[in-house]
Amino acid sequence: MDVDGDTNDDTSSDNIDVLLFETFRDVAEVGGVHEGPYEDAKKFYKLVDDANQELYHGCKKFSTLSFTIQMYLLKCIHGWSNASFTALLELLKEAMPDLNILVSFNKTKSMIKDLELDYKKIDACPNNCMLFWKDHKKDDSCHHCGASRWIEYPEVDKDLEESKKAHKVLAKVLRHFPLIPRLKRLFMCSKTTDKLRWHAEERSRDGRLRHPVDGQAWKEFDTKHQDFALETRNVRLGLASDGFNPFRTMSLSHSTWHVVLTIYNYPPSLCLKAENCLMSLLIPGPRSPGNAIDVYIQPLIEELKISWDVGVETYDISRNQSFHMRAALLWTVNDFPAYAMLSGGSTKRKFVFPTCNHETSSTYLKHSRKMCYMGHRVFLDSNHVWRSNATYFDGKPEYRSPPSLLDTTRILKDLQDIPDVLGEKKEMKKRFGPWKKKSIF
Repeated sequence: MDVDGDTNDDTSSDNIDVLLFETFRDVAEVGGVHEGPYEDAKKFYKLVDDANQELYHGCKKFSTLSFTIQMYLLKCIHGWSNASFTALLELLKEAMPDLNILVSFNKTKSMIKDLELDYKKIDACPNNCMLFWKDHKKDDSCHHCGASRWIEYPEVDKDLEESKKAHKVLAKVLRHFPLIPRLKRLFMCSKTTDKLRWHAEERSRDGRLRHPVDGQAWKEFDTKHQDFALETRNVRLGLASDGFNPFRTMSLSHSTWHVVLTIYNYPPSLCLKAENCLMSLLIPGPRSPGNAIDVYIQPLIEELKISWDVGVETYDISRNQSFHMRAALLWTVNDFPAYAMLSGGSTKRKFVFPTCNHETSSTYLKHSRKMCYMGHRVFLDSNHVWRSNATYFDGKPEYRSPPSLLDTTRILKDLQDIPDVLGEKKEMKKRFGPWKKKSIF
């Protein structure tokens, strides 16, 4: 969608039509005018009417639906409050009574929700032990630590009558932005669907490294999974996660974590732009989830498994055909603390370097109480003069070979005795090695 408003009228209309078709495919494909699931059918035909209704008599630029989506997008981008959004709609309606628009934020939000552009709220244990979803959706307390799902004020609650305790406040809420519907919508827009094939059809093949598609990891993935590589529209993702303070002040210690997915099908000029990065999860603070981040990533992992193992039927507007879309998570991009949380590896003390892993050369300095990392000479050529120079280094010559790269077999062997348990409250005996947990990946 073009925020600047220079979108071609026909293209914009086509994109809205395809969006409605894909969102309510089970209704639209049924023969007859009003067949299909009743509630879905009502939503579908109401949105179709809004998509066909002119914003005002003779307006060809916007329909009621497209204008509402544009307004809602501007609200999100510029941080308008709900009250200011409602006030603006009321002013527009008062100034131009013939405008076919909604006159409140709540009604606008309801329309956007019918388009399935919203997020899902999943309650979580305040101690990061579990999510209250699936079989545990109706539980009131954590199965691991016994913590209540709700915020409790014992000194206040004991004085209240039971009838006045009906309104409960959730202790912690994860916000999940479904991935699969948004991936499908990328192929509904004529401006984005062609770019998703750039990595196979338009990229330069002069041997220079401009994009991950030119790298060894991408090529090895294509070799191992040739059936995935054959469909150039299949989506390749990267995952990044980090903490931030949503209150924009350094005086308050608060860490809310977000999980963002990057689409690497796009060319270098587009793949890292903010509008092409998909927020998947918003993990509440005030503390970092730490190793329990796996608890919160479960909804995303479930979607990624479906996208990889099964795939989803998707409509491609550029070719006017449906195809079976799959998606693959190629890698994660994080700083060291987040890397440790996601991978389950150690980035502290003795095993600080993932590359060296078991062969990290470290020494504890007793008086300064810090770890010191030596042994850098192992990466020099075997006949380098510094290898035999003990005086200028740690008093020892260095004749060892560089540490070998970790392979899948070694990692699985290291992890085989670690229990596959999610959450913070894990009673695990101390182990020698760089691994603290089995990663959910």
